Amino acid sequence: MMTKTGGLLGFIHLVLVVWAVINIVQSRNSNGSKVLWTVLVIMVPVVGILLWLLFGPRGRAG
Repeated sequence: MMTKTGGLLGFIHLVLVVWAVINIVQSRNSNGSKVLWTVLVIMVPVVGILLWLLFGPRGRAG
């Protein structure tokens, strides 16, 4: 049972990281900002995603 739960949580985590990176790349911010946010989200995933949701880029490229 624990393995299935861990696998499901890992999958959800992976989906959130991919979603965050895609949204970061599509944002209107500078390339430097995009790189920094992407590195943060990938290197420190849980904290990075939370920080990005709170303080990250808001708009998307049109």
